[in-house]
Amino acid sequence: MKESLLSLSFSKLQDLVVSYSQPKYRAEQIFNQLHAGKSLDEMSNIPDILKSQIKKDFDDKSLEVIHCQKSKDGTQKFLYKLNDDNIVEGVLMNYKFGYTLCVSTQVGCRMKCKFCASGLDGLVRNLSSGEIISQIIVANCYLGGNLQDRKVTNIVLMGSGEPLDNFDNVLNFINIATDKHGLNYSQRNISLSTCGIVDKIYELANSGYQINLCISLHADNDQTRKQIMPIANVYQIDKLLESCRYYFKKTNRRILFEYILIDGINCSKEHALRLAKLLSNFNCIVNLINLNEVKENNFKKCSPQTVDDFARVLKSYNINVTTRRSLGNDIDGACGQLRRKFINKE
Repeated sequence: MKESLLSLSFSKLQDLVVSYSQPKYRAEQIFNQLHAGKSLDEMSNIPDILKSQIKKDFDDKSLEVIHCQKSKDGTQKFLYKLNDDNIVEGVLMNYKFGYTLCVSTQVGCRMKCKFCASGLDGLVRNLSSGEIISQIIVANCYLGGNLQDRKVTNIVLMGSGEPLDNFDNVLNFINIATDKHGLNYSQRNISLSTCGIVDKIYELANSGYQINLCISLHADNDQTRKQIMPIANVYQIDKLLESCRYYFKKTNRRILFEYILIDGINCSKEHALRLAKLLSNFNCIVNLINLNEVKENNFKKCSPQTVDDFARVLKSYNINVTTRRSLGNDIDGACGQLRRKFINKE
């Protein structure tokens, strides 16, 4: 399979066009139009000989949307077909401040968190940087946006896959997504969610980027976390929190801890009290999420009252708390659900 042209940073694209004995300014023309959703054949200001040279070695096409479901709440879920016929998901959420796109970083996932459908069949492969950025380009074009008027305002690396398990491609994606010649996203508008690969959190902190870091915590102690997240057998919570403190020190970006409430597992008052004590004196936000049920496991969501009571305990300890509004429940909104259903049907 040819490398995606979208995987090239602006500087590497400059090197490429120069290697074809073309002036360096061609790179800006190509980069700009690629990120506006155009293929090489649609670029009327690029010489045909340069297009042919590039197409011998690179794939210039964006991903193909093969299915779209729209929820009654306005949330839209895309199935993207990759050039090797693998499939990944993306979720487009409409908020008052604009559209947020949840993008995938891997086909499948090897973390095997027990509440998530993405890892049920394991990891197939990593996505390239171009395949990640292409999800945004396609969604932006779908909404009628362009580089001057981006409709997708915020990016969350929170779809299928573990972003830090695809570290190099994700870092290159951030570089490309924030480049002023393309989509030009602010780093503050990009969030990365991880189950907690501690050594990679340190690497991300030292990378020079200042994106928002979200930690899938989901438990107040190692024993409970091991029940639902195999990664807890490798990294203890105290080591995970140390890496988060380091990330805050290096980036000055407040950590967001995601906490999925699962009935009978982690949602009692005692769990809330222990979580509050664990995160005391920590510059963070706790985002409470009532479970989006997956039929392949027996986990159940909590009652709305349980969610409210849990939040109330945290707030009493001066923990900043938000409760995520449940979106897309009627369109297989949880990561991996729609892809799995489509594959099984096929």
